[in-house]
Amino acid sequence: MPELPDLTVYCEALETRILGQPLESAALASPFLLRTVDPPLDSFIGLAPAAIRLLGKRICIGFPGDSWLAIHLMILGRLHWNRRAGKPLLTLMFASGALTLTESGSERRASLHAFSSSAALQSLDAGGKDPLSLSLPEFEALARSENHTLKRFLTGPEFLSGIGNAYSDEILHRARLSPLALTRKLAAEELARLHAAMRAVLAEWTARLREEARGGFPEKVTAFRPEMAVHGKFKQPCPGCGTKVQRIRYAANETNYCPLCQTGGRLLADRAMSRLLKQDWPRTIGQA
Repeated sequence: MPELPDLTVYCEALETRILGQPLESAALASPFLLRTVDPPLDSFIGLAPAAIRLLGKRICIGFPGDSWLAIHLMILGRLHWNRRAGKPLLTLMFASGALTLTESGSERRASLHAFSSSAALQSLDAGGKDPLSLSLPEFEALARSENHTLKRFLTGPEFLSGIGNAYSDEILHRARLSPLALTRKLAAEELARLHAAMRAVLAEWTARLREEARGGFPEKVTAFRPEMAVHGKFKQPCPGCGTKVQRIRYAANETNYCPLCQTGGRLLADRAMSRLLKQDWPRTIGQA
């Protein structure tokens, strides 16, 4: 799923291409993409976008009269500019070019909402704070407001905005903290380390992706990048200590971590394999 760094670069690319450019047509290939019909999609035709902003992981396009289109790419949705890429679910033709949305796989989870006001748009706001603007005291208060694992805290849209599975793994590795550590049990120094790691990782990756795009439209948006430290690197060596990266699998997701850098050499129980192996499940990297 595209996260804050990817979404920021998407927004920057859209700003230079569609702001002030009238929408000439809007075509839906899948009626399931559009989740609201008031105002109707056709009512945006002839209007030129005046604002682009993020709301959580949604890209929101603001039009005159305070009307909005909100796009959520979910896991496999991607945006393209003036490019044929698969079968578009949505094509927005502006005076400057065509913005299309595609979604890989057979599931259709991406969504498009239309709203007639900013107040209506806010109905999609889960309440998460901007991770790059939170001060350390604000971050500490938010972390201790409820007792959750660090993985849940970082990825919970009601806590922080725009962080998902990939960058939470990278942040926790940078902070040298276990994904299963509890927010209310962290020392002040550990929370400070997590806050610094969060800001640094997100800023560094935004700069990296911006440089990669070089003013073009980002077409290589993926959650798995070779430069990442642990995300998607199961059984590959940790860049910090050389220990094999481990994982916790749950549902369709997995969390990657370094057991030496983050958990003191302890292997975290995997819901699938630990239940299968039971007493034979290795507890430390020395037993694995």
